[in-house]
Amino acid sequence: MKKIKDLIASIQRIDQSWIGKAQARQNRLTKPPGSLGVLEEIACRIAGIQQTLSPSVDHKRVVVFAADHGITEEGVSPYPDEVTAQMVANFLRGGAAINAFAKTGGAEVIVVDIGVKSPIPVVEKIDLSIRFSQKAVRRGTRNFVKGPALTEEEVVQAISAGVEVAEEAKAAGVNLIALGEMGIGSTTTAAAIAAALTGQSGASVTGRGTGVDDSTLTRKRAVVDQALRIHQPNPTDALSVLQAFGGLEIAGLVGVCLGAAAARIPIVIDGFITAAAAALAARMSPTVVDYMFAGHLSVEPGHSVLLHMLDLQPMLDFRMRLGEGTGAALATNIIDAAVRSFVEMATFESAGVSEKQELASGVVT
Repeated sequence: MKKIKDLIASIQRIDQSWIGKAQARQNRLTKPPGSLGVLEEIACRIAGIQQTLSPSVDHKRVVVFAADHGITEEGVSPYPDEVTAQMVANFLRGGAAINAFAKTGGAEVIVVDIGVKSPIPVVEKIDLSIRFSQKAVRRGTRNFVKGPALTEEEVVQAISAGVEVAEEAKAAGVNLIALGEMGIGSTTTAAAIAAALTGQSGASVTGRGTGVDDSTLTRKRAVVDQALRIHQPNPTDALSVLQAFGGLEIAGLVGVCLGAAAARIPIVIDGFITAAAAALAARMSPTVVDYMFAGHLSVEPGHSVLLHMLDLQPMLDFRMRLGEGTGAALATNIIDAAVRSFVEMATFESAGVSEKQELASGVVT
């Protein structure tokens, strides 16, 4: 835990002077000031994070953490636990949506088994663009209506595994990390976390996840409310929330957020589950939000609640709820475009283009 505390202490706020320098350059580019709207804000923040007026996000990486959840014993998902392992195999073959989306922006995909319950099927031919990392803490979390999902030691181990992934990315020269996840039962866990952090009811933050029917949704919401009554976690203590509800992939992504921020690597949040991880990381270090971008808004009701808590505006709203990092991967293309326009666009001076002239005051026509 000392290593994590030291890492948190090393995370620095973005130097606003770099934002000012970047904004000054934006105002000299061959366009009306502010005409690229939020894209200008994105580029300026990337410049501030990287502390340069020549920022780059050309080395993108999607990190997909996979784990199972003991809460599935309560019938909160129509899919069996085995699907998590089967989907990991699908990632490795290159057959999932995240594989296709990552390729559109030239992003690497790293799949991390941090707690998959079932054996992962043998993949005879792994997609060469995929890397697989095994950092399993345990094979799925415990059922959190029967007791804590994780021990303190397991939480720390999972967060540390995520920090390692961020450190590996830094060593490889990665300059933009998109968060992804896979795990049956994960939306129930994320809902419990969202309710614990915000004080809202299970009903207000719990959605259909993988597409459950009305009766299963009712059961899912009741399970979340029951778990909140049982554990009553301290909303200011991220570790206690993770111990109560899990999951291992969420704890791992908390570590990625902390490690990436310490390394000055911008982070792109995906959907509800990754937002839960981002919110927990922010409880451990509010400064980490400086390094976060919200890739999209999913249809899960708890997602908007968490983004509001983080004060982040989503870039896209395509009514997606797949996970895997798909929304974040799409958003990396927008961030890349914003940065490239900032770096590659000519200034008025270099292009020989005349700037807007102020109207002379007092001139009679």
